[in-house]
Amino acid sequence: MKTKSKLCIALISLGLLAAIPAGATAAEMPASHTNQFRRIEQPLGLKVGVTLGGLALIGAELWWFLYKKPKAQQAENQQGVQEIDIAVDGGYQPDYIVVRAGEPVRLNFLRKDDSSCLEEVLLPDFGIDAHLPVNKTVPVEFTPEKPGEYQFTCGMRMFRGRIEVRPSVPALS
Repeated sequence: MKTKSKLCIALISLGLLAAIPAGATAAEMPASHTNQFRRIEQPLGLKVGVTLGGLALIGAELWWFLYKKPKAQQAENQQGVQEIDIAVDGGYQPDYIVVRAGEPVRLNFLRKDDSSCLEEVLLPDFGIDAHLPVNKTVPVEFTPEKPGEYQFTCGMRMFRGRIEVRPSVPALS
């Protein structure tokens, strides 16, 4: 422990000794030197290119976060239950699911990511809080009654998914 503190003191002293000559040189600068900025001339084409590149990046960012539509995946009807498998690996895949109102839904969550954030899935609109063990499929069942969009999240509400409930199609007689 003593050798560690002696080493730290020696390094600090060496740093201070190295800084002293640099400080003296800065203090001895000629009086003609001022602290004003000097304009650096750039070609007009370069200025325009940088500006257009920046605007393109801003546009791409706005599109990504505001206008990009996620790809919806329709739940498949199996024996009267709308069912879909969801992989939990750094998020939810798929994270946008389409189901019909008034029919039972089964979401089969398979957690592959061992981060503690993804240990549970919350569907607050349906009163569901399910624990997801690693490498085990956990079915979550509910019946959405009203059309609309409902969210599901991880326990920390960092990773999200959406369930779009569409009106059920009336049977033809």
